[in-house]
Amino acid sequence: MIISQNKPFEEITEYLKDCEKIVLIGCAQCATACKSGGEEELIAMKKRLEEIGKQVLAFIVPETSCNYLLIRRDLKKIKDEINEADAILSFACGDGTQTIAKQVKIPVYPGNDTLFVGEVERVGQYSEACRTCGECVLGLTGGICPVTRCAKSLLNGPCGGAKDGKCEVNPENDCAWILIYKRLKELGQVENLIQIQQPKDYSKTTYPRNLNLREKDGGGRQ
Repeated sequence: MIISQNKPFEEITEYLKDCEKIVLIGCAQCATACKSGGEEELIAMKKRLEEIGKQVLAFIVPETSCNYLLIRRDLKKIKDEINEADAILSFACGDGTQTIAKQVKIPVYPGNDTLFVGEVERVGQYSEACRTCGECVLGLTGGICPVTRCAKSLLNGPCGGAKDGKCEVNPENDCAWILIYKRLKELGQVENLIQIQQPKDYSKTTYPRNLNLREKDGGGRQ
């Protein structure tokens, strides 16, 4: 899930300083789960904006804001309001905000900061789980990502600076490689630790990245 949180209200109002009529757009997927862009949050933001003299013409929470075709469909429902508005305030992730911006001819401002790709530990509690690095090594590390969980993103074992099982960079975090060792031991795969991993091919994370499944061959490679 993409984890996001609302920007400070002062930053939002700075974006909107020259705007009077606003449309709010959230997202029913990740942003709703993070309580940064669901219906409840948009209603609260509408009230705050109206208290400082802004006019909120409409608000919607699309099924998902990062799907080009779906967001185009949903924006048609409020076409008249968008045509009248000075700006759209998006409470989706950064991807969703950009997808919305492609569809309209007025400014689209982010109401959220996009933080990381993570897992939901429980309601309101999230942890970063994936760096989307393009070369997944989870099959060798017991399902624990060293690129994300290790502060130094080490691919071949611990740095040696851990103390009492905690990371030397951030003692609040468990050492990823100690967690990996324990997990591999449970799985009977400790021998994975002696497999030397080559440095990552960071050309696979050259931005922006694209994936077109229509161009893939039967072997699953482009």
